[in-house]
Amino acid sequence: MSRMADKASVRVIVHGRVQGVYFRDFTCRKAGELALSGYVKNLSDGRSVEVYAEGEKTSLEKLVSHLKAGPPGAVVEKITTGYGDYTDSYNGFDIKY
Repeated sequence: MSRMADKASVRVIVHGRVQGVYFRDFTCRKAGELALSGYVKNLSDGRSVEVYAEGEKTSLEKLVSHLKAGPPGAVVEKITTGYGDYTDSYNGFDIKY
């Protein structure tokens, strides 16, 4: 059983060519593999994606490194991350529209 101290949340904004390149599907798949919960959604500027994930801190760090690379076809220009407390308010990982 993991301790709450090992859990956290992260909000990531990924900028670049990240819409129309299956970035949300890629993120959803990676988050699932890492047993994270939260969501991914396109932002209205057409050039960025927001990711919110919760779970084991080491898994969050792995997800962030996947987001820096992105799926084939994506061009990640900039990434901003902000870590926070684990809230346990998501059941699974979803794509928000």
